[in-house]
Formats: sequence, structure tokens, C-alpha cells
Amino acid sequence: MMNDIDTRFQAMEEAKMSWRRLICDKRFGLEDYHDNRGGTRSDFQRDFDRLVFSSPFRRLQNKTQVFPLPGSVFVHNRLTHSMEVASVGRSMANEVANALRRRYEGLPDAAALDSIGEIVAAACLAHDLGNPPFGHSGEKAISTFFSEGAGADLHEELSAEQWADLIHFEGNANAFRLLTHQFNGRRKGGFAMTYSMLASIVKYPFSSTLAGDRNKFGFFTSEKEAFRRIAGELGLIVTSDCRGALSYARHPLVYIVEAADDICYEVMDIEDAHKLKILSTQEVKSLLLNFFDDSRRGRCEEVMGHISDPNEQIAYLRSGVIGVLVSRCAEAFVDHEEEILRGRFHGTLLARVPGREKMAYECCNAISWDKIYRASDVVNIELAGNRIITFLLEKFIHAVRHPKLNYSKLLLSQVPQQYDVHAPDLFGKVQAVLDHVSGMTDVYALDLFRKLNGLSLPAV
Repeated sequence: MMNDIDTRFQAMEEAKMSWRRLICDKRFGLEDYHDNRGGTRSDFQRDFDRLVFSSPFRRLQNKTQVFPLPGSVFVHNRLTHSMEVASVGRSMANEVANALRRRYEGLPDAAALDSIGEIVAAACLAHDLGNPPFGHSGEKAISTFFSEGAGADLHEELSAEQWADLIHFEGNANAFRLLTHQFNGRRKGGFAMTYSMLASIVKYPFSSTLAGDRNKFGFFTSEKEAFRRIAGELGLIVTSDCRGALSYARHPLVYIVEAADDICYEVMDIEDAHKLKILSTQEVKSLLLNFFDDSRRGRCEEVMGHISDPNEQIAYLRSGVIGVLVSRCAEAFVDHEEEILRGRFHGTLLARVPGREKMAYECCNAISWDKIYRASDVVNIELAGNRIITFLLEKFIHAVRHPKLNYSKLLLSQVPQQYDVHAPDLFGKVQAVLDHVSGMTDVYALDLFRKLNGLSLPAV
């Protein structure tokens, strides 16, 4: 006779997600108004358009991707990166959909596959919305402010879950909050995005208490019930739900969004490094040609023989590499679809591509860590960003804890009204500060840092 644990394990073993449930155009916060209206745009296309015209998306143009924001040489920022990821993700998703249509021909799930490309494109646009200024170092600066810095004083005043949210601060979880939270003066449901699109940006669908050493998780305590509702509607497989540790299998489309992101940041970082002369033309050519077999490599070298501009040669190779990786990742998704739908797939699609492409990608990754991410300009941005974010957090958190002080009143008066700095509880106040600081552009954060230090003053 099976006990409750055995029964739950058997249910997990037998569980399988269904495309009919996974593809859902119900809008978060507007469930009571859901209808199947027609028109030239689907609800998933409306997600994409809504993001393009949003303020958080526009702010990405002044947020660091890897290298300092452009001077005479233009390199990627968060906005251009997100647009490229959307393009790559849409292409990959469409290849997956074309292959799966043949597999599901005549079955009820087939019709749902038509929307995959639109959902992935919108999710790719949104995947970095929650990232703070100064690249990934901004995330680290926030989390270490609480684990190592002045924010450690708050530990005893917060719950275990709330504290885990802070010391593991994660841009992915912050993006989910940005899109779903009802900020002051805003409508219910935040951006009122579709359920499928929201689930497709959550790379780590578990709470912060399960973050471990990787500092990765998918939703803050304040948004746990929101994700639970979305996951339940879509039929995501529950892997844990006890003692505050909520965990699900990923929505399948997350794997496509993740692969598109990984492809773009790896390949485009190398192209940027070439433009900045961190990597030589010959070095980059060798890295990118490794993705091709002998026949394709010969054709590439022949074409490059007719191109005299080194930057254009690299751009030509880059486009070919992205095309190869898109096809291989789409094939990996289709080959492992059964595992993905059962929540048993582990790792990334890029880890499942064939040997040549996998080795070439790993070689690029090794060079990036050795020569790009440790370049002096990149490290200097991290150092400066850490100092700026730490300073701003110190000032704003002190102000929300002591709002009656004269300096606090002056500082809080400059915070946009959408952020609830006068929330009734401490965690709400701290989250309001993090909402404000993480939403800043690099330029705004630097300017505010200078003003608060008396290093710059308004013109008088």
C-alpha cells in the first residue's frame, strides 16, 4: 500500500505538460475580461508591442550589457541585446513549431503551436527588464549589500523568505515583479501580460530559499502567489511546495528564450570585443570558423576574400554562426520534447548540440571569460557600479527607515510616486527602494550619486 510520498512521486513521474494548456492568452490581472477577440494582432503580438512602447524597455538603452556605454565605437546595451535576442528567439521557436506540427498533425495540441514564435519573441524582449544598472555586477552589488554590507542589519527584522530574496537578488525575478506587480497608481496585474509570456521569462521557477550558491531564483516572496496562479493555469509540473519552498518545472519555451539569450551574448560579446580591439581579427575568425564543417568553412573563406572591411568579415561569420546554433538548438528541443514536457530535461539546449558546435561554443565561452569579462574597462565598470549602487542603497534604505528626518524627507520626495516607500512593513519599504534603484539607468544612477555627494549641482 502506497503512502502519501509514494503517491506524490508516482504522480510526478506520470505528469506531462500539454501544449493546449501551456499556450494561454489569458492576461494576468484581467482574467475577468478575457475573451477570444479577433483582429490582425494576436494577444501575444500585443504583448510584444506593449513592451516596445514601455518605459522600462526604453530605459534599457542606457543600461550596460558588458562594455561601457559607447563613445566612438558603438557596442551593445541592454536594449539592442534584447532586440537581437527576440529576433533569434523567434527564428528558433518557428523552427521548433514547424517540426512539432508534423509530430502533432491531426491532434488537438497542433493549433497551439502556431503561437510559439510570438510568445518567445515577447519573452525575449522582456527577459532583461529587471536587471539593475551596470550589468550583472549590479545584481551582485545589491545582493552583497545585504549579505556583506550595511543591509545586514535588517536580517533579524525580516522573515527567512524575505531575507533570502534580498541576499540572492536576481534580475530574472525582478523582471517578473516589474511585469506583474501593481505599483502605486497603476492598474491591477501590472503590465497585464499573457500567462504564457510571463511563464516564459522565468528561467528559475522556484523561490529564493532554493537559490543555493548560484543566487538564482524566479520570483520574490511578494510574487509567489502570482506565479503559483500562472503555473496552475498552464499546468506546470510542481516539483516542491513545502515550508515556503515553491518549485516547478520550467515552461518549455523558457529553454528557447534561454538559448537565444546565450547565443546572442556569447557571439555578440565577441564581435564587440573585436570592434574594441580586445580580440584580433584573426583570433575571432578562428573562433567563429570552428562552428562550420570543412565545406562550409571553405565557402566562408571564399566570401571573406571579397570583403576588405574586417568588421564586415566578422559580421558575416557571426550571422552564419547564429544561424547554425539556432538550427541545432531547435533540433535539440524537438529531440528532447518528451523530457521537457515531463519536466525531466536538465541543463540547456546548447549543451545538447552536436560535438563540433558544442566545442566551438565552449571555446568562445572560455575566451570570453579569459579576455573579455576580465578586461580592464569591464572590471572598472563593475567597481564603479558597485560603489554607486551601494551608496544609493545606503541612503534610500536609511531614509525609508527614518522617514521623519529632514534629509529623508528631501530624498524620498524625489522618488517616483509609483514606488511605495511608505509601505506599512519593512520589507515593502525595502522592495520600493530596490524597485527604484534597479529601474535606474547607468547614467541616472551616476548623476544621482554625484548630486548626493555634492559633486554636481543644478545650474543656478
